[in-house]
Amino acid sequence: MPQHCADSLIVLDFETTGLSPDMGDRAIEIGAVRLEKGQVVERFQALMNPGKRINSFIENYTGITNQMLSKAAPCDEVMEQFASFMGNSNLLAHNASFDKRFLDAELRRIARPYTGTFACSLLVARRLYQQAPNHKLGSLIAYKNILSPGDFHRALFDSEMTAKLWMVMLQDITLATQQIDVPFAFIQKLSKTPKNAVGSLFTKRTNFV
Repeated sequence: MPQHCADSLIVLDFETTGLSPDMGDRAIEIGAVRLEKGQVVERFQALMNPGKRINSFIENYTGITNQMLSKAAPCDEVMEQFASFMGNSNLLAHNASFDKRFLDAELRRIARPYTGTFACSLLVARRLYQQAPNHKLGSLIAYKNILSPGDFHRALFDSEMTAKLWMVMLQDITLATQQIDVPFAFIQKLSKTPKNAVGSLFTKRTNFV
């Protein structure tokens, strides 16, 4: 397996009590899949008790209830387990800035650093699928005709759908660049490239070196 290839990483998703850990919000569920050469080889899913009640909007949005959380392990315990699962793998999330904020905040609480680097499938999709109606996860799944038997807004399902979308995206990048084994570093470069410069990025073979 090539070092730091974009098809070998951990895809993760959080469900949370709100939008910002800086405002006191906490994670209530984490789901993740480990991709190796584009195949899901391992899964991680756990509810976690944030130590406070969640509001009815979050209950309705996620389907996660206060009763379910009352029986769950505390956040610190779950995040210890996830930090071990994660190891030093690179990471991917849809709208990664959101999930990274919660990952960072929860791991700070237990003093567990990590060395993996994030990629964002949302940022890449905005450059790769400029004609899509929007770049929400569910919309892109429909846009690319990916089967989605389940409910969005649960962490493991969302991470699995993001992984399926990611592999389609990597196939499309491979077709556009005529290069196999897309490097993780190229993905990071693509996510920062202006939309009108994506075509020239794809045609420069030196970007894959």
